[in-house]
Amino acid sequence: MSRVELITGIERRRRWSAEQKRTIVLSAFAPGAAVTDVARQADIHPNQIYRWRRALSETSGFAQVVVATEDRAAPGGPAAIEVAIGHDIHARIPACAPPALAAAVLKALIAR
Repeated sequence: MSRVELITGIERRRRWSAEQKRTIVLSAFAPGAAVTDVARQADIHPNQIYRWRRALSETSGFAQVVVATEDRAAPGGPAAIEVAIGHDIHARIPACAPPALAAAVLKALIAR
C-alpha cells in the first residue's frame, strides 16, 4: 500500500527582502553569534544563511569590516590593513602600500 500525503493549507513559501536577508546574515556572523541560533530565530535552515551570504558577497560587494584600535595594530608595526577571507586566508597590507598593490593582493586572494 502506498502512502499519500494531503496538504490542506497554503504552501509555506516566504519572501525575504534584500534588507531582511542582509540583517539576518549580519546578525549570524556577528562576534559571538551562532549561525544555528540565528537560523532558529528566523525559522529558516542554517544553509539558507550561507547561501544568502554567498549571494550578497557576489552581487553587492558585501564584506565584513572590523576596525581595530591602535593598541591592537601596534605589535605588528605601523598601521596596516588586515584582510581575512574565510578561516585560512589572511593578509596584512601596510598602510603605506600603493593602492594598486593593495588591489592586486586582494584580487589574488579572492581568486584563490
